[in-house]
Amino acid sequence: LSEQAVLDGYFVTRLAPWQFDIESGRTKLLKQLGAATLAGFGCEDLTLAIGACGALLEYAGKTQGQALAHVTAVSAERAGEYVRLDAATRRNLELTETLRGEPAPTLFSLLDECATGMGSRLLRHWLHHPLRDRSELVQRHEAVACLEKHRTIYTLLRRCADVERITARLALKSVRPRELSGLRDTLALLPDIAAALPEGSSLIYELRADLGVPPQCRELLVKALQPDPAARVQDGGVIAECYSAELDELRGLQSNASDFLLALETRERSRTGIPNLRVAYNSVHGYYIEVTNAHAAKVPDDYRRRQTLKSAERYITPELKAFEDKALSARERSLALEKSLYDGLTEELNSHVPALQKTARALAQIDVLCGFAGISLKKNYARPQFVDEALVEIQAGRHPVVEAQIENFIANDCRLSPARRLLLITGPNMGGKSTYMRQVALIALMAHIGSFVPAAAARIGPIDQIFTRIGAADDLAGGRSTFMVEMTESAAILHNATERSLVLMDEVGRGTSTFDGLALAWAIAKHLTEKNRSLTLFATHYFELTRLALEYKEVANVHLDAVEHKDSVVFLHAVEEGPASQSYGLQVAGLAGVPRAVIRQAKKYLQLLEESSVGRGGQADLFMQTAEVEAEPAADPLREEMARINPDDLSPREALELLYRLKRL
Repeated sequence: LSEQAVLDGYFVTRLAPWQFDIESGRTKLLKQLGAATLAGFGCEDLTLAIGACGALLEYAGKTQGQALAHVTAVSAERAGEYVRLDAATRRNLELTETLRGEPAPTLFSLLDECATGMGSRLLRHWLHHPLRDRSELVQRHEAVACLEKHRTIYTLLRRCADVERITARLALKSVRPRELSGLRDTLALLPDIAAALPEGSSLIYELRADLGVPPQCRELLVKALQPDPAARVQDGGVIAECYSAELDELRGLQSNASDFLLALETRERSRTGIPNLRVAYNSVHGYYIEVTNAHAAKVPDDYRRRQTLKSAERYITPELKAFEDKALSARERSLALEKSLYDGLTEELNSHVPALQKTARALAQIDVLCGFAGISLKKNYARPQFVDEALVEIQAGRHPVVEAQIENFIANDCRLSPARRLLLITGPNMGGKSTYMRQVALIALMAHIGSFVPAAAARIGPIDQIFTRIGAADDLAGGRSTFMVEMTESAAILHNATERSLVLMDEVGRGTSTFDGLALAWAIAKHLTEKNRSLTLFATHYFELTRLALEYKEVANVHLDAVEHKDSVVFLHAVEEGPASQSYGLQVAGLAGVPRAVIRQAKKYLQLLEESSVGRGGQADLFMQTAEVEAEPAADPLREEMARINPDDLSPREALELLYRLKRL
């Protein structure tokens, strides 16, 4: 039996292990695809994936209550095709949700300028599946460059329906009339979209070719559907006029009922000589002819009494009875016929599902690329350049999300190469170390999804993985402390990072004692330099680590600059070569609102710690200048006098004398 659980805020149905049986999954998959072997789909050797596909097909079939007719192919996504992003990296880089679990501001919310739902879904997929295939990425970049000059396509895309979702609902026979009308209108726009696509890009040429849908599909939709159909088939008004002669006749009976009744009333008045004879209808008794008692003698013999009132009689005639039988059943019959015609329409459209799926994929790609082009123009992004050497060179790089939230973002360069593999980043809290590290990773990621990047220029070598160890978070439900989470993520990086990996390490070792943390940070930095040889950004407050640059030529020191003014600090957010001079921790604590008395005590204790460390022969921080201890404020006679005063005990004369005394003070 399956059980429901909550995972990351979502309800998850856990299936029993036997539902993932490999041979059972293979049988289900072959039946679904109508194939004798999976070799042609390139997944014959993926046994675990085959078992998962079988379980997925079984689950989808049960939830939909029918066969999945639109699932006609399967493709394998292999790890080597994409830049690997583990769960910690996706979370730390805030690709599709913030660290607080909110949908914005994120990279997805920034880049999502898509006009359609299918474009937004594809963008989300691209963000989590950055490509390593340089040729395909270059094609995307070429397409973005071409689309920057042709913004009229975006206007056309905004008028398009979600063809991808409509096609899936069509295959599942759950499509609504207005969705089909949206599909019809979108198909009418395809020639205009194809004509508006610019030349000069091989990818755009391929996408233009994929926009072709058999004309019979749109012609059928135009012929069968009302221009503005009802929301539901059961409400009627979905099938167009002249599509079915029988349906037109039944609709005519409903719409022409009032004309028939008026003509019958005029005719019967003339025949019977009853001037106030009335033909009417109510939901209880149906159609009737009403005659007042004053004219009862004039009622013809073919009238049959239907209802007696106080001052009148109601009758029915054979002609009126025949009309009643047809009229009352016409609506039910027309609705049933319309439902039958609609089912036949969806059945006939099912033959066009593969072509519609192909068109949907093309429209989604055009939508995403147009979004890239639009934001590139607005934000002044640059086209990245791919090189064969293992390096990341960024000129005037910016964090795309932070840049959109503030007025003046300070752009910074970054140079990582075989001769400069690890950058030790020091500087004050709030100085921008984490922002700088994340922007480098995001620029590399954006280049690998086909977008232009927030920089003046960028040269990027082959990247197989992006790892991040940023932030402090625990996993109480999993029994892991903050430090345990930090070490687990660090271990994953040390075991898996390669020479072509981009690694971001922020404040490693801060979750334990000072000496333990320093020792771990030192050892991890050395391992990344000697063994992994990854392109690494290593931010730390352990200034002792800056001496690694003296031991390894591949290690370089950079720092985020700041300027101290009296008791405050101004962050310049500019990356400079060399180590930082101090961390400004106490100044940042003051900016956070920590009471001044606490800051003064901290300064005293800091000086004692530094003096005792030097006195014991220990190594003091080479880059920390001993700060002058702020003296206790001098006695203030005015404040002392004010403290002694109780205003409620003063007479008017005493208050006046006190005022003069305070003025002298």
